[in-house]
Formats: sequence, structure tokens, C-alpha cells
Amino acid sequence: MRNKRDVYLDDRPWEEALEGLLKHLEALGSLAPGAPEEISVEEALGRVTAEPIFARNSSPHYNASAMDGIAVDSSVTFGASDAVPKQIRLGDKAQVVDTGDPIPPGCDAVIMIEDVHFVEEEVFEITSAAAPWQHVRAIGEDVVATEMLLPANHKIRSMDIGGILAGGIAKINVHPSPKVALLPTGTELVQPGTDLKPGDIVEYNTRVFGAMVETWGGEALRWPITADNWDQLKESVLKAVDQADVVVINAGSSAGREDFTAELIRQLGTVLTHGAAIKPGKPVILGEVKGKPVIGVPGYPVSAFLTMELFVRPIVYKKLGSVPPAAKTTEAVISRKMPSPMGVEEFIRVKMGQVGEKIIATPISRGAGVIMSLVRADGMLRVPRLSEGFRAGETVKVELMRPLEEIRQTTVIIGSHDMALDVLANHLRRKFPEASLSSANVGSLGGLSAIKRGECHCAGSHLLDEETGDYNVSYVQRLLGDRPVVLLNLVYRRQGLMVAKGNPLNIKGLEDLAREGVRFINRQRGAGTRILLDYRLQQLNIDPDSIYGYNREEYTHMAVAAAVASGAADAALGILAAANALDLDFVPVVEERYDLCIPGEYWETPYITRLLDVIATPEFRKQVEALGGYDLRDCGGVMYRQGI
Repeated sequence: MRNKRDVYLDDRPWEEALEGLLKHLEALGSLAPGAPEEISVEEALGRVTAEPIFARNSSPHYNASAMDGIAVDSSVTFGASDAVPKQIRLGDKAQVVDTGDPIPPGCDAVIMIEDVHFVEEEVFEITSAAAPWQHVRAIGEDVVATEMLLPANHKIRSMDIGGILAGGIAKINVHPSPKVALLPTGTELVQPGTDLKPGDIVEYNTRVFGAMVETWGGEALRWPITADNWDQLKESVLKAVDQADVVVINAGSSAGREDFTAELIRQLGTVLTHGAAIKPGKPVILGEVKGKPVIGVPGYPVSAFLTMELFVRPIVYKKLGSVPPAAKTTEAVISRKMPSPMGVEEFIRVKMGQVGEKIIATPISRGAGVIMSLVRADGMLRVPRLSEGFRAGETVKVELMRPLEEIRQTTVIIGSHDMALDVLANHLRRKFPEASLSSANVGSLGGLSAIKRGECHCAGSHLLDEETGDYNVSYVQRLLGDRPVVLLNLVYRRQGLMVAKGNPLNIKGLEDLAREGVRFINRQRGAGTRILLDYRLQQLNIDPDSIYGYNREEYTHMAVAAAVASGAADAALGILAAANALDLDFVPVVEERYDLCIPGEYWETPYITRLLDVIATPEFRKQVEALGGYDLRDCGGVMYRQGI
């Protein structure tokens, strides 16, 4: 086993690194598609033609009637008019046909049955002449024998299958699907469904990779987990190189004690790049072993996903004789300042929605290990490596990860986090499949500020007025002035201290947070929960500096609950529903009101009326109440109205 610590060989722009890899592989002949394989046309959807396809027969291969009616020799119809109708007897030059029937010998036109009036059983009358070849599908109208139906390197679509079969072709030669071996590495990895113990990490990356490879047209070969062992990894890589066209090694690409992927590739073949100027995904390894591309991708899921897109996807398409389709993009306005380090191209996941005439993009977690940032993202924003980021309000180009029309139908909620919003999002999608809900957790004050900047359709808020004891109204008046708004109640909820099961430290109230040995985790500045805490600490004459962990912050109730559940903190102020979700004990502090602040211009738009329809359903209310700690006595009620 090797414990040699590797260092980055490069910090190259990713385009330059990719170009170097492709040129190296092309020189070796490694990017050419494999030997063609013959398959049934009916099974060819999504495959790529290995050679041009020529029609074996014409379609139609006979002159065919295009209508139900009477096939005639057009010359016998000349002279017919409304003023002088013409009568014709059925016979050699006038025969009844149905759509698709061969045109009888001696006939060259079809009269639609709707234009025919039978005056006797064998005699019909017409009021206009038939033009030669009217309503006749001539031989080869659709396909002419020997014509090229499809060129080589064409990805077959559903309509292509019909065209090929119409040309009399039942089997075709296609490029083989490139085989991509996916090697998960790491002693800490366990298979999905395993009972987890501390230190275990569920191996889902190669499942994601496999889906990506199949989407691109490749065939995924998923290897068993290989422990952090030099000899075992070497054996796996050599077997994979023999069996696959491309090898992807997941994890072990950095410079830790057990990260020896780069050194292994170097010993077995060539390392062309170790370290690209991208974030996330910097430790990527681009190499070649026995003429096969071997790519080392980082273990963090976002880094891994990104490096697969940037470096593996082009190789798969090259092996298919094809070109990756360009990403669909749209222009959007950045909702807040987005700094980025110089020298690297950063890829930032964003939530999006149309607010007024603008599409607003709000950055979500930039952590390389947060797979849900990809799940929740509507788009990917690239920050150029020679840029220091974007200013708030700047117009940028975003690569779409969801259809633009779906984004346009998204209700954007920015502000305080509440679990009822997740329930609302689910029921909204069930009742209105064309619509969705996007929520960004920036705190109650952050939500009202987003309304002021025109960046959302509504804001979640539970801001306590310390003087009146009321919620939200005074803040709306102070921050939004006389702007027309509606405060719509969503829920009343119980706030309290979340503590470990059994409350081992016997925490009974906020005053216990200042005790020695109690570790607290707080919500971010501007959050309604933080404002509530500060208000109560002031009432109790407790100095925040006396609370260990007061300055340690998270952005959601579930995040602080998770910190307590994991043992990283002993207490957090949050809602009962979050405590119940993670099986924590709960020390009640207060019931508070959680409202949606809705700008007047959106009050009667589908963005809001759809929410109101969902809020009124018994199913929504029942599911929210089942979370625990909620009272929906005013749910959907207007608590305050200004200028409307």
C-alpha cells in the first residue's frame, strides 16, 4: 500500500486541459468509434449511424390513391362544371377505390367521394373536372429507392425509425455504445441501503455517473467498491482498461495520504493533467492507460458531477462520432452579490424564477459536497476565471437545468425557512403540474429586502415587534414604506429549544444556554428566530457573549436540528416540527405567527392564486398539522393589507 502524498501537476484552464487530452487520444486513435454493430431498426432509438443508410425500395412503391373516392381517366371528366354536370359510368376508366389502393390501369386521378353524386347504382355525376394525378400518391412520393435516408454519425430519432422502415430497411449498422467503467474507491464507502455507522458514506456517485453516461449514449459498467489499497486499485484499473473504452476512478484524486490515483495512472500510463482551474472539481486527473482515457474525478458529488460533464461527456460523444448538444441558456438577473476567486472558473448552482419582466437567479449552496444543490438547482452560472464575480442586479447568462417554461411558472418565495413550505411545494405540483415553488432561505429580513428589490413573489416572515408583541406589520411598514402589500397567514408555530433525546443536560429554558458546558447553535442574522432569541435574552438580561456558540450560525431549522441530533451542539432554537423530524426533545418557548408577505402586483396573479387554492385544501392542512407544532387557525387569512 502506498501512502505517498501527491501534489498538483497543473492548474490549467479546463478547456486547455480537455483539448490536450483529446489531442493525445486522437494521436493514439483512441477516440474513433469501435467496429459497427448491426441492430434492428425498431431498437435503434438514440443510437448513432455508423454509415449512411440508403433506401432499398420506394415509398409508396406503386401509384396509390390518397383519398376514398373514384379513380378515373382524367380525360373523361373534362368539361364538367356546375352549369353542365357530367355523368360517368363505372368501368375501366372509372373505378371505386379506398385510400391506399393501387390506381387501376388506365386511370390517372382520384375524385374524392365527397365530390361525387351517384344518380344510378353504376352512374355518378361530377360538377368539376379532375386534374391529372390529383389525389394520387405517385411512386416515390415519400422515398425513392437508392436515395440516402440518413447520413453517417446521425443520432436516430423516433421519426427516423419510420423513414428507415419506409425505405425497406429492417437492420442498420450503428456505432457501439462506448463502455464506461465506473470505479468507486474509498474504505469509507458502503452500498445504498446499508445500516450506517459513523464514518460511512453511501456510494451513490457511480449511480449518478451511470445515468449520465446512458443519457449521453454510452454503456455504464459499475465496478464494486475498491478500498484505499494500492494493489487492489491497480488490479481494478487494469481490468477496467481491458473491458471498457473509458475508465472513471471516483475519489482519490486529491493530495491526501490515501489519494494515490494520479501516481497509479502515472505508473500504468500517462498523466496529462492533474488539477484544473475550476471550482468545484479542481483535483481532476486526465490520463491514459494502454491507449484508453482514464479520468480521476473527485469524491465530492458536485465536483464529480461537474468533472464528468466537462471531461467525460466529450469523450463519450467523440467515441460515438457525434458532438455534445449545446446547453440551453437564458439571461437572468443576479439577486445578490456573488464574489468569486480570480484564476478559476467557478460553477455556481442557482434557483430561478420570473419576477415581473426579469428572470431572477439566486445562488444556492456552493459546497462541493452538497448533492441537493444539484437536485434543487434550476441553472448553472459560470463565473469566468479572470473575473472576481458578479454584482447584485447584474445580468448574466445561465445554463438551464430545467425547462425555461417551468421556471417561468415558478412561484419564488424568499425569506424565513419553514417546513410547511415544503408541503406547500409538493401539493402545488400535485394540483398544478405546470407550476412549482422555489424557496430561498435568507431569513425574514432578507425576504422583505428581496421584495423591496423586486426579486420574489412573496416572502416568508415571522418578525416579532419587541414593543407591541405583534408580528411582521411594523417591519413591513418600515422596510417597504407605502408599497401595496398583503400579509397572508400560513401558520402559527411553536418555537422552542431543540435538545437531545432525553434532554441529558436538563435544559429547561433560554437561561440555561449561558450555563457552562452547554453548546448552542444559532440562526443567521436577520432570521426571525434570531430576532426572537435576542428579544428574549434581553428580557432575561442574558449577555449573548455568555452563550457558547452564539456566533455559530445555520440557515434553516433543519440545519440546526441536525447539529443537535449529531451531537455537534446541545441546543438550538427552532420549531417543533424540525425537532420531531429528527426525534429530538423540545422545550417550548413561544408560539409565533408565520406570514407570507405578498406584493400587491402579484396578489391576483397565478403565482399567488394557485398557492391560495392549495392552502385551502384539507390535504395540505392535514399534512402540515401532522408535522407537529403547527396551528392553522388563520391559514389563508389576510392579517394586514396596505394600499390594496
